[in-house]
Amino acid sequence: MVMKENLHYPFEISYKTLEVCEQQRQTNNFFELIYILAGTGQQTINQHTFNYAPGHLLLITPQDLNAFSVTTPTNLLLICFNDIYIRSAAFSGNEREREAWIRRLEFILQHANHEPGCILTDQPHKALAKVMVETLVAEYQHCDLYSKELIQQMVNSLIILVARAIAKRLPDKFTPVADKKTLDIFQYIHEHIYEPEQLKVSAICGFFNISPNYLGKFFKRQADETLQQYIQHYKIKMVETRLLHSDMRINEIVSELNFTDESHLNRLFKKYKGMSASKYRKTMWNADITAFVKEDTKL
Repeated sequence: MVMKENLHYPFEISYKTLEVCEQQRQTNNFFELIYILAGTGQQTINQHTFNYAPGHLLLITPQDLNAFSVTTPTNLLLICFNDIYIRSAAFSGNEREREAWIRRLEFILQHANHEPGCILTDQPHKALAKVMVETLVAEYQHCDLYSKELIQQMVNSLIILVARAIAKRLPDKFTPVADKKTLDIFQYIHEHIYEPEQLKVSAICGFFNISPNYLGKFFKRQADETLQQYIQHYKIKMVETRLLHSDMRINEIVSELNFTDESHLNRLFKKYKGMSASKYRKTMWNADITAFVKEDTKL
């Protein structure tokens, strides 16, 4: 049976023990970081499978169909959070800094691969996560003065670590080797995707002190498409995310992502996806329901 879980608070932390041969299938309306404290088995997300082990940090994004098949008793630390948490005062700073956190969540959502596996791919990240989790567990088990504040800060740090790990991954069309400037330019675009004026060639060239000719060649080499094509493609990915993982109306998406009107969005969306935005949402939602029913019948 597929279980639908909701988050009753912007942020929750808990332990869970899965017994041998236990299977759980569920989808969430929130992000979930799962740290494997002990045990082995398989994690399946959207029909892709990964053999988990202690020390793995797993990321489940909203609406992912997630399942665990346990081989040996498994202890999990679960950290659940949603966009309300990101938008809250949990991340201190001015309005601009909080907006940066909202965009970091967007970055995670866009670039998580919706497949199982440890989100951390290099040893320094894994070692850092291990220290954070051990400290978090100690504070959680032995509640002391300011434990709540310390736990919240460590959760924030883990989210930052995950965001950095995803940001360092190369987009699909990158060449195998990418230097810091390459990643900086693409991240600049992601961070300013809501600001059309900042995405003009003159603005990007001025920010990075490069020439328009260099920027044009750079995109041809790194992304195999023009700057405008890349921006359009990235916006379409954002539209797709909102269609699949939110109840935003089409006109709200138009306003947020600065499309001219609904016709403009649908024309561009159809170019990349072969159908209008509203038809895409209906088609994918119906497909999800069918998939869930099929999963249920297997149990």
